[in-house]
Amino acid sequence: QVQLVESGGGLVQAGGSLRLSCEVSGTTFGSRAIAWYRQEDAEKQRELVANIAAVRKTTYGAFVKGRFTISRDNSKNTVYLQMNSLKPEDTAVYHCKTVHYWGRGTQVTVSS
Repeated sequence: QVQLVESGGGLVQAGGSLRLSCEVSGTTFGSRAIAWYRQEDAEKQRELVANIAAVRKTTYGAFVKGRFTISRDNSKNTVYLQMNSLKPEDTAVYHCKTVHYWGRGTQVTVSS
């Protein structure tokens, strides 16, 4: 059974940083692309934040503008999202995903 567990969310002031982690189990982690999505509230669609392929090619949502970095450690089955220069509009639940499996998410709140 594939499981994804996010951690690292919290409350931070605008301009601050957070590092999210997504630990993946139940699949061949090294061969999977892993993505981070975020959802502002239950009525809005999840939007892509960043994706990292098995070969480590990365893509980012247009709103990231160089502030976030996605990386992976295949020895730990973990993907990270380093978020810098956080803004109040980055407030959301952040989920990781592989194939069609989702984690439950971790809340990020940025105060102004």
